[in-house]
Amino acid sequence: MTTTTTTYTPPPTASRPLGVAILAVLIGIYGFIVFLLGLLIAVGSTILPSSTTNAFNPFHAFESNVLLAGLIVLIVGLIILGLAVGLWHLRMWALVLTILFLLFEIVTSGLAGQFISFTFIVAVLLVIYLVAVSRHFS
Repeated sequence: MTTTTTTYTPPPTASRPLGVAILAVLIGIYGFIVFLLGLLIAVGSTILPSSTTNAFNPFHAFESNVLLAGLIVLIVGLIILGLAVGLWHLRMWALVLTILFLLFEIVTSGLAGQFISFTFIVAVLLVIYLVAVSRHFS
């Protein structure tokens, strides 16, 4: 009697393309900087007006608007960080959002007549690259 043994080999794991990894890290750094900027604006809007003792405080009228702007920038930074994490983990929603953002950049550069600008060229190249490696995303 002959016994047959079979070994199970797991399916290959999705490999992260180097360009996507670099893009995710750069977007993550940018998101962190935007987050810190929003934090500085929000905290600065609450500290600066209270530190002025003049009867006429020019910052008083803008205090709540600056705080709101700081919070919006902070939230945008968190969204960008989330996008970077999604790209790092090869999530399809992150790919779609990144391509939509890049298409928005292409359209706004095109409407401004800047077809030969650095932003326009880089956005077009990134869209082409991301579409080419889209099979890696799930």
